[in-house]
Amino acid sequence: MTSVVEGAKMPATRGTDIGARVKALDVAVGAARGRLDDTLLDGAAEVVVRAADRLRLSADHTVVALGGATGSGKSSTFNALVGLELASTGVRRPTTSWATACTWGRNGAAELLEWLGIPPRHQTVRDSMLDTGREAKDLDGLVLLDLPDHDSTEVSHHLEVDRLVRLADLLVWVLDPQKYADAAIHDRFLKPLAAHKGVMMIVLNHIDEVAEERRDGMVADLRRLLDADGLDGITVVAVSAREGIGIDELRRAIIARVADKAATRARISTNLADITAQLAVANGDAAPPHLGEVDRSALRDAVAEAAGVPVVVRTVEQASLIRNRRATSWPVTFWISRLRSDPLKKLGLDLSASDRQLVSAARSSLPDANQVQNARVDAVVRRIGDRLSADLTRPWATAVGRAASAGLVDLETRLDQAVGSTDLGIGRIPVWTRMVRGIQWLLLLATIAGGAWTIAHAVSTSTKLSWPQEGGVPLAVLLLAGGAALGLLLSLSCRLLVAKSAKRRASAADASLRRAVTAVTDELVVDPVNAELEAYRRTTEALGTARG
Repeated sequence: MTSVVEGAKMPATRGTDIGARVKALDVAVGAARGRLDDTLLDGAAEVVVRAADRLRLSADHTVVALGGATGSGKSSTFNALVGLELASTGVRRPTTSWATACTWGRNGAAELLEWLGIPPRHQTVRDSMLDTGREAKDLDGLVLLDLPDHDSTEVSHHLEVDRLVRLADLLVWVLDPQKYADAAIHDRFLKPLAAHKGVMMIVLNHIDEVAEERRDGMVADLRRLLDADGLDGITVVAVSAREGIGIDELRRAIIARVADKAATRARISTNLADITAQLAVANGDAAPPHLGEVDRSALRDAVAEAAGVPVVVRTVEQASLIRNRRATSWPVTFWISRLRSDPLKKLGLDLSASDRQLVSAARSSLPDANQVQNARVDAVVRRIGDRLSADLTRPWATAVGRAASAGLVDLETRLDQAVGSTDLGIGRIPVWTRMVRGIQWLLLLATIAGGAWTIAHAVSTSTKLSWPQEGGVPLAVLLLAGGAALGLLLSLSCRLLVAKSAKRRASAADASLRRAVTAVTDELVVDPVNAELEAYRRTTEALGTARG
């Protein structure tokens, strides 16, 4: 997922951790994508985009939205704060889905208003109408919005209110004595926004229509309802826009929010805390699990057995014995060893390096893993998945289990190819066997020469010719018998060396095969599982930062 905040300049974050929290939430959304619920992640991504945009736009303006029901006096309160009749009131209020905006200060808020979606014809700059007064300077940086009526029958009005409620820095809900207990505003706006009470105010308008002795009781009753909504401690101001009662107090409350420039950061912080809390519930807070070497070793052993590595290793040892014995045997009896078939040929593994490259994608003749071997692999994978996901929430446990088992479909084919393409080193005859072969041929030549000499000696005996002797035995006979005996003795004495060489060759083949099996196992099982665990770790750590 491409980050929406990377490289963003956020002037409103100086001295705070808001920028870091926005970026952390962005990281968490990207890491959790495909694991946690998309609807929840889409909502978090929207908070990230909205927060990043708002922080980039202006650190000098505070967006205050006035919301309320039809007849609550919201527009008259807007006009009283502005000091001009900008918003239509009562029966004169136009049927429109657009909000009205008034800005204070000479630093233009055009880009901010464009982001808010306020058409130019509904925008007013307060300083363009009157000379700058004390109140204008006090409100410098204020962007005041008069929202459509939230209880309007027009769907477009509802959509506009919902949209701007999410964008405003400070929400001011205007109620009236007749409808302040209306469930519509409490259930739809006030109660769901309880977490945002730090960036909300309540205005009880038309207080002039209530007898003075009943006003305190009505305000107390309103506070009781707000407490039930989770809005305990929220600022409540009783006003009369028509009579001017409480307007100065309301203006001072707004001035205080505009002056410290904290409303923007507070609203973003609340949005972050709200969505992060929801993500944290879905994500869980368990410590990130780790796929340890014990688990890896058990998995590799099970997969190696299923891939037939022990069978191949034993076959390599047998083939090495046969081939090395052929190389060291007495040439006269060499033909006997040729009667034994090469076990590697039966498995389709008796290939040269060049031939191996040509058939690396082909299946060898290794027997398929039996049910017990496959069951062992499945059991090991399931046990590892269960252990890793034991403390994780269901979405992450599902993701880890899916990652562990998804590659098993291709595991058998990939293992067979890996084993079939591994150079077992069986084609390389040890140097010492070549030396023995040379000696054997010399002894054979000596035997043949002795035989020929012996025959000649037998003939010479009949013709009374004299031949060299040693200890009364003709040298020809000694050469014949000695060559044959030494050849057989050398062949037998090499048996121990041949056995050791075969074991070393089998051990080297085992290491090569297990490296090949490990590469396949890591690619199809270990790496996908580690990717999920890393995603969980990044999500958990990022949510911790985003929570602040």
